Amino acid sequence: MSSISVVIVLYEGVQSLDVTGPLEVFTGAGAAVGQPDLYRITTAGPGGRPVRTSSGLRLLSDDDLHHVGPAHTLLVPGGAGTIDPDPAVVRRIGRLAAGAERVVSVCTGAFLLAEAGLLAGRRATTHWAYCDSLARRHPDIDVDPEPIYVEDGNIATSAGVTAGIDLALALIEEDLGRDAALQVARHLVVFLRRPGGQAQFSTQLTAQLAERHPLRDVQCWIAEHPDGDLSVAALAERCALSPPATSRVPSPPRSG
Repeated sequence: MSSISVVIVLYEGVQSLDVTGPLEVFTGAGAAVGQPDLYRITTAGPGGRPVRTSSGLRLLSDDDLHHVGPAHTLLVPGGAGTIDPDPAVVRRIGRLAAGAERVVSVCTGAFLLAEAGLLAGRRATTHWAYCDSLARRHPDIDVDPEPIYVEDGNIATSAGVTAGIDLALALIEEDLGRDAALQVARHLVVFLRRPGGQAQFSTQLTAQLAERHPLRDVQCWIAEHPDGDLSVAALAERCALSPPATSRVPSPPRSG
C-alpha cells in the first residue's frame, strides 16, 4: 500500500494529547501491517518553531506550517490556543484543507475549522463543554453534543481529548480494515474502541462507581462480562462480601 501523508497542525496553546494520541495511532497502524512508514506524519507550526502546549510541554515542529505542502490527511488538534486563534494559522488551515483528502479535528480544533469556513452547513461535534459556544459563534453549523466523533463528507470532528484516539482508530479501520484497528487498540491498551455514535459521557462515570475497592472491582467486572454469572451469590464470592451486602450495591448500566 502506498504511503499516506498526515500533517498535524501545531500552535501555541495546543493540547498535547490531541496531538500525540492520534499520532501514536497512525504510527502504530503502520507497524501493525508491517509498513512502519505507511503514515508519513509531519508536525507543522508557525515558522517551524517549537510550541508550548496548554500543559506547558514543548513540542518541536517538523516543518513550517506556512510552507508545508498539502497532505492526504490534515489533522487540527484543540487546546487553549483556539480561544483567540492566530488569523494566519486559520487561513493556512483553510488552504491546506483545500488540498487534503480528509480533514480531521480533535476537541476544540473544530473552532479552527469553523473559523476557516470548513464546517458551514455540516454536522460537527467538539468537547461537550464547548458545544454551545461553537453553536452560538457559528450558527451555520449543525453542532451535535452527543457523539464522540462525527464524519460529514471528508471532514471529521471529534469530542474532547481522548476521543481523538477513537476517531483515529476509525480512520485506520477505513484505511486498513477492522483487524488493523483492533491490533492498534490492543497495543495502546485502549479499554474499548468506542464507536462514533457513543455518547461523550461514559457509562462508568454515569454509574458513579463505589468508593470501596472490592465493590469497584466487581462493578467493573459486571460491565466487562454482561453474559457472566451475575447472581448475587456469585458476585458476593467475587468481592468477598456477604450476599445481603452485595445485593445493595448498584450495578453499572448495561449497554444496548
